[in-house]
Amino acid sequence: MAKRDWHPGELLELSGYFWKTCTLHAAVKLDVFTRIGEKQLSGVKVAEKLDAAPKGVERLLNALVAMELLTKANDRYSNTPSSLELLSKDSPKYLGHIIMHHHHLVEPWSQLDQSVQSGQSIGERSSFSKEEWRESFLMGMFNMAMSMAPLLVPKVDISSRRHLLDLGGGPGTYAIHFCRHNPQLKATVFDLPTTRPFAEKTIKRFDLADRIDFVDGNYLKDDIEGSYDAAWLSHILHGEGPDGCQKIIQKTIAALEPGAIIIIHEFILNNSMDGPLFPALFSLNMMLGTDSGQAYSEQQLMDMLAAAGATDIQRLPVQTPNDSSLITGIV
Repeated sequence: MAKRDWHPGELLELSGYFWKTCTLHAAVKLDVFTRIGEKQLSGVKVAEKLDAAPKGVERLLNALVAMELLTKANDRYSNTPSSLELLSKDSPKYLGHIIMHHHHLVEPWSQLDQSVQSGQSIGERSSFSKEEWRESFLMGMFNMAMSMAPLLVPKVDISSRRHLLDLGGGPGTYAIHFCRHNPQLKATVFDLPTTRPFAEKTIKRFDLADRIDFVDGNYLKDDIEGSYDAAWLSHILHGEGPDGCQKIIQKTIAALEPGAIIIIHEFILNNSMDGPLFPALFSLNMMLGTDSGQAYSEQQLMDMLAAAGATDIQRLPVQTPNDSSLITGIV
């Protein structure tokens, strides 16, 4: 594969790209797109709605126009179809929660050099600290899973399975989609007690409270009660080091019936650990926020499953926008 020939202008654009990022974060935090809605508003009117200084608001709005997130005609600002769909809280496809989660990661990322030098995390893991941050994380994961689940769930044949364990399942988004896709299935979401209100609200919203229950627990410290013939581990292993991952997988398999399937969903690195780009960057993100978390390669994950006694281990042919993928095994 040919290596990229970088030019000075491209490097400077990359270096200053955080200006665009911070502009988007500010607009989402101030709820600019929701306030404008389907209207055409002057800068002064938007400033009134935001209870903010017109001077600052108009500069922000003009930058958003330059970024093609808003349009401007006769000194009035409007949402684009995309911003109305993805950045307004009135849309079911709102991505603002995950964007705010990214916003909460800006400060630790600005100290990446310190983390690299020490090999240690910087501060608290944002998803587990302040309540506002945790809500952004959980709802952001819900939004992302809502777009990803319809792509992934049909790729996994669990049509003969009866009880799915959604380990660390958060709001229960994947449990919901697995149950909707498999009418015979019931599911249990196993996660921290603080996650229960989000999960129960989401499960009720999809009218699946009779098929999906929630069990309080810490999958690192607590045993997993019950018996299951399928387990779904989505984006939980990257929060732990290799020993923690092995422990989670072994504990999961101990709760599975013979012949059950275990499904791992992760951002998977190639076996040389130097790509694809998003998992490589994500591994840095986990170093910033956790004691030992990282992204793992396909071979590492397969070896963990094999060490726990799984057989028929394979990577499913799935392609997602962020290089997440699925590895399955039979126990």
